[in-house]
Amino acid sequence: MFRDLVRRLLRHRAGNVAVVFALSMVPVVFLCGMALDYSAATQKQQRLNAAADAAALAAVSPALMTQTIAQARTVATNFFTGQASAITGATFNAPVVTVTQSGLTRTATVTFSASSANSFANVLGKTSWPLSGTATASSAASPNIDFYMMLDNSPSMEIAATTAGISTMIANTPQEDSGNGCAFACHQSSPNSTDNTGLPAGWDNARLAQSLGVTTRIQIMATATQSLTSTASSLASQTGAAFRMGVYTFNGSNSGSALTTVQSRTSNLTLAGTAAAGVGALEVCAENYINCANQPDGDTDTDFASALSSMNSIMSTPGTGASGNLPQAILFIVTDGLEDKKASTCPYPLNVWPNFSRCIAPFDITACQTIKNRGIQIAILYTEYYPLTSNFFYQQYIAPFQSSIGTNLQSCASPGLYYTEVTAAGNITNSMTTLFNSVVQNSGPHLTN
Repeated sequence: MFRDLVRRLLRHRAGNVAVVFALSMVPVVFLCGMALDYSAATQKQQRLNAAADAAALAAVSPALMTQTIAQARTVATNFFTGQASAITGATFNAPVVTVTQSGLTRTATVTFSASSANSFANVLGKTSWPLSGTATASSAASPNIDFYMMLDNSPSMEIAATTAGISTMIANTPQEDSGNGCAFACHQSSPNSTDNTGLPAGWDNARLAQSLGVTTRIQIMATATQSLTSTASSLASQTGAAFRMGVYTFNGSNSGSALTTVQSRTSNLTLAGTAAAGVGALEVCAENYINCANQPDGDTDTDFASALSSMNSIMSTPGTGASGNLPQAILFIVTDGLEDKKASTCPYPLNVWPNFSRCIAPFDITACQTIKNRGIQIAILYTEYYPLTSNFFYQQYIAPFQSSIGTNLQSCASPGLYYTEVTAAGNITNSMTTLFNSVVQNSGPHLTN
């Protein structure tokens, strides 16, 4: 009887599902526990990664870039600790924070190790998941810079700054330039003494432009430079960088230095801006047969080779611009790019005016490379003026090579620091600001891994 019961039990299959289910529950429970704990650990890892990223970025933030490496390290450590402490179920060690400085560039690395407590420790046989990670961030500080502003003050900079202004000047000077009118607001000490302009007694074209409300390129250049000093002051306050500025112009001489120091280099940017705002154009002399005592060479006002040579002797040896090092040096030239000097030979017409061996040509770039070889950057804003199709002087002596002026200027400028402004749009201020920002730009805080 008993043996029959055993045989029947062994042959019975009705309870197999229950047995299989019971046996399969062991791995199912293990897998569910592992999945839940792993998911929780992954979420904590992501939050710890974010805390490390934020801590590394904090160490190279603009505010910390002006502080010491030790201060940056402390801030990053405290930042990570504060963020990680808010993560429930995570246990972490003090992060390892390294901050290094190379020139203007600071790099911060935050490395952490932590663990995530398991809810199914008995099932898994493991009390926690290990967590770890590294974040690195970098930023370049704004450099200390010496700016040498070389402003073109030749009479050609007194052309009206907009198309409308050009038309207004031409319409109000019908007797000038053989009846074609004149777009220039030229200044001369003895107007109407030898030429017939049709203007009131004692008036020159500069006085006429003023009465008509016509703004000239040199006026915009002067106010734009003053505005630039305000921009520089604001940026210096924000970044902790130190900027100094000097202002220089041409002096109408082809003998000795062709450069005039309007304001020597100073850290008082307001003073430099005020000096720049007062820059006016040189007087028209020989073209009106007038002897200008302060311009011994008449209207041959822009000898770039001589002026740049003088500028080179003024500019100090530059450094990296980092704290504790010499400032960087930037020669900032604003010009219409027209060379006008005395010369015995010239690739373009000589003897433009009686008794003058006068060479009018594109910007002479011979001194540019010498300056750049010293580590001084050259930034150039080319104030290209609107073609004066009715002006004899322009058509005869400038139009033939105007297309090459910009090419010469660009070859003189350092890479990325050449900007052209067609002043018929009257936007020199924005153009100067854009060029300035190109000079002082830095990479800003960013993660590198």
